[in-house]
Amino acid sequence: MQLKTLYTIRFSDCDPMGHLNNARYIDYMLNAREDHLKQYYNMTLPELLKQGLVWVVRKHEIQYLKPAVYNEVVCIESKLIETGESNLVVEIVMYDERQQHLKAILWCTFTCVDVKTGRRKEHSPDFMQFAKSVQVSDVNLTGGITERIKLLKSAV
Repeated sequence: MQLKTLYTIRFSDCDPMGHLNNARYIDYMLNAREDHLKQYYNMTLPELLKQGLVWVVRKHEIQYLKPAVYNEVVCIESKLIETGESNLVVEIVMYDERQQHLKAILWCTFTCVDVKTGRRKEHSPDFMQFAKSVQVSDVNLTGGITERIKLLKSAV
């Protein structure tokens, strides 16, 4: 299943030349992932928090490839590409509306944290089962984000 959403680039998120501010790419991408969790898996962050599940960003790896500009409609896709005992790696890709031009790619590493202690927490067996069921297997993490970009560009 492809998890994707269309967004319009807002003026307040752009620099004076009308390009989406670099920091705002991450905001758009993480907002898209949150929307995808709700839309495709019926999971909301407040509900997960009530269950004691929370993930914090441990690392971002992002490549900016083509500018997103004011009032442009972009398509953002997300997918779970790795699941560990307490970590998740999510790939989020921004394209133009027709998905013909790759604009940016983000690999975001999240760590599961215990809400009460603030310390790293291992995923439950139930969560691991769910995560493994939705994790994609077609992303070569050892090749790195640069190799992934080459593969995505060749596909568009």
